[in-house]
Amino acid sequence: MNDNIITSAVILGAGIFGVSTGVQLARRGVQVTIINDGPPANGASGRSLSWLNSARMRSKPYHLLRVAGIDRYRTLAARNPDVEWLRFDGGLTWDAEDEGNDIARVFDYEVSIGYDAQHIEPGKVAVTTPGVDADAVTSSGAIFNPGEGWVDLPRLIGHLLQEFAELGGRMVTDEGKGRILVEGGRAVGIETAKGKRYEADAVLLATGPEVPKMAAEVGQTIGDDTPIALLVQTKPLGHPLTAVLNTPRVAVRPAPGGALSIDADWAADQGVKVKPDGTYQVDRSVVEALLDEASKVLDGNPKIDVASIGIGGKPIPGDGEPVLGALKAIPSYYVAFSHSGATLGLIVGELLAYEIATGKEHPMLATFRPERFTQGR
Repeated sequence: MNDNIITSAVILGAGIFGVSTGVQLARRGVQVTIINDGPPANGASGRSLSWLNSARMRSKPYHLLRVAGIDRYRTLAARNPDVEWLRFDGGLTWDAEDEGNDIARVFDYEVSIGYDAQHIEPGKVAVTTPGVDADAVTSSGAIFNPGEGWVDLPRLIGHLLQEFAELGGRMVTDEGKGRILVEGGRAVGIETAKGKRYEADAVLLATGPEVPKMAAEVGQTIGDDTPIALLVQTKPLGHPLTAVLNTPRVAVRPAPGGALSIDADWAADQGVKVKPDGTYQVDRSVVEALLDEASKVLDGNPKIDVASIGIGGKPIPGDGEPVLGALKAIPSYYVAFSHSGATLGLIVGELLAYEIATGKEHPMLATFRPERFTQGR
């Protein structure tokens, strides 16, 4: 833990965790510099489905953190009611028609923990979620979660960076990749690819899928289960869908301007190859198959056209739980690495800023400490 008063911090990564933490620290009067290897949101935050939820089953601490995350978005939405990049129109999910269909059990569980859920028969889906093809819903029905929503992370990050700049925060995007400087056994700042040093009282590593590898460079272990993800942004089609859909073959959410965001794990597995130079090759036939799956779950089965494709690592820790807080073996060195970056984006920034600025541990992060990977857990 850092026992000194923090007056400055430097953050590596301008995704949602880095920017959210930077804004929160700046609100506390800390002088903050955020360093990124290009424009903000050029990594995982720029290719996230960004479904705001705590659906289905997970550990109690993780559920509570996600619910707190959704709460912060509701506050943001109340203060910015006219933005088109943050909506709470619910989420609808159903399972495949096979022995793995878990909808009834998941519904009972969600009700038992007070998570707002409705079990909907296929023929009544259109009442709760206009824009869905009811014929696509399997016989066990679907779960509608009215309190869920979605956010466009690049636009949210732009919104936060405006406040960050007004508070005196500094953004560096033209000096290439950075690395954490560890000297005398503690983190002292960041050095960019161009050799420029940015020293500070505290350092946060928030580089999405690169976090485990960068932590390993200083001898720290963070379990990593990061896959390659593929997110398709469509051209505007003016469809009436408002809820986020999580279905057996495709996930779909509305996007600003009448577009859709679409992804599926199978599409990334089958359609993306990593070339020797580290760049990606996309199988367009798989992308077309993904668009076809999206059309099948939408009322009217509309023709869907690609506007852009985002490819890259989807940050997922080795045990599925967030990795947040201080690397206790290296004073002044903090990390943020998690799946569900959208849902957790605002609350993680708030809690990490609390820990960095005060040197105290927040109890909501107690089970998410990095050192669990070196303690035989």
